[in-house]
Parts: sequence; C-alpha cells; structure tokens
Amino acid sequence: MLRYTLLCCSIILFFSCKTDQSKTAAPVVTKTSKYTLTVFEGSTEFPDAQINSYTYKEGVFDFKVAEGSYVLGQQTPDAESKMCANSGKGQHIHLIVDNAPYAAKYVPTFKYDIPDGEHYLLAFLSRSYHESIKTSDAHVAHKVMVENNNITGSTDIKKPMLFYSRPKGTYVGDDTKKVMLDFYTINLELGDKYKVKANINGEISILDAWQPYYIEGLPMGENTVELSLVDEKGALVDTPLNPVSRTFTLKEALEPKK
Repeated sequence: MLRYTLLCCSIILFFSCKTDQSKTAAPVVTKTSKYTLTVFEGSTEFPDAQINSYTYKEGVFDFKVAEGSYVLGQQTPDAESKMCANSGKGQHIHLIVDNAPYAAKYVPTFKYDIPDGEHYLLAFLSRSYHESIKTSDAHVAHKVMVENNNITGSTDIKKPMLFYSRPKGTYVGDDTKKVMLDFYTINLELGDKYKVKANINGEISILDAWQPYYIEGLPMGENTVELSLVDEKGALVDTPLNPVSRTFTLKEALEPKK
C-alpha cells in the first residue's frame, strides 16, 4: 500500500512539474505603467550564416551570401511560434546606412541610392521575423565614402557603435501584442562597461545583454523608442549616431468588408 501511494505521488509530482514548466513565461526585464519588456525566446540558429563580401557600383549592391542552412527568401522554421510580426517574403538582409531605418532586401543584388559623402554602413542577415543573426560572419560594418553611387573608399569601423533595427513601421492586429525590440552592436560587449538605454514612450529600461526583447502593453497609435549606448556610469558614449530614435504605429485589426 505504501509503495502504491508513493508511486501515485511521484506520478502527480512529475506531471505537476511538467505542467508548470510548459507555462513558464519569458523573464521580465522591465515592467512599467506603459509597457512590459521580456526576454525573447531562443531562436533558430544559423551558425554557418555568412556574408562573404559585397560591392556597391553604379547604385547597385551585390552581396555574396554563403551557401548553407541560411537562405534568403525562406521562412525561418520557428517563425509561427514567435507570435510577432513576420515577413511573408522570408529571410532577408537588413541594410542600414547611418541612422536611417533599415531597408529589407530579400535578394543579394538590388538597387539602392546613397548620397555622396561619408557614411556608416551596416548590413546583417535577418530571420524572417526580423531578428538579426548576431555573429561576426553574418554582418559587415564599414565607414565608406560614396561618390556618384559608388563606394570609393572603405575602412573598418573602429569605435563602439549601436545601430537601431526594430520596432519599425506599422503593426496591425495580432502583431501589436508582442513587438520585438532588436538592435545591433559593433566593437563592444554589453555588460559592465557598456549598456543600452531604451527609452520607450518616456519610460527607461537598461539592457545589459545583446539579445532581442518583447515589448507588450503598448497603446494603439504612435509609439517612440530611443536607444542610447551608455557607459558604466550611465553617461552617453561619445560615438557616431548615438542616440537614435524611431516612431512606429500600432493599429487595430482591419474589420472585414461586409
């Protein structure tokens, strides 16, 4: 009888623990009166994702993306489980020139106008739901000189820099429930020395890990995120394009026509 009782208790404990684990929510980073910030769940990894090289001639970019598990235009396998905005066109390149909003490009060769002068250029491979692949091989970052839509000079970026990626644009319906916050860092490691200060609708979150986050609880209409690279004392780091701000829009689901 005792053995039977212990067996029943063990079974109950096992299923109770299993149920609790399945309901575990993502860790909360910040909770304010205006939003909740939580850690984005782990995503499909692409360890072999790589931009081998690129050129910019006569207003045309040509990227050489290595063949492997990552393929431009394909849906990322875990896209449906992310419960956030996802591109129906699949995986793509995020191209950022200075602090302008990124351009999403689903093919390796495309036209793009850049004004004459000196610019900071970052391009990285993105999952279909716009999360950046945060590896050294999956991005290129240069300080370039452009003349007549040709790169005439290029050097590696030496300073620590922060580039804004998401949120961006307009979110509709279910996509407004979980809005992804994602950014790209160059020449730095977040932690004790450097942190990212996220000002979301006037409320501050301090981020010390390079990873994406969910923003939940945002109101319909216009919202603003400003990202700043700060030092261990919370002071703004003296580096180009710091800080950077974006305004994006949330809309209710469109009612079907009757």
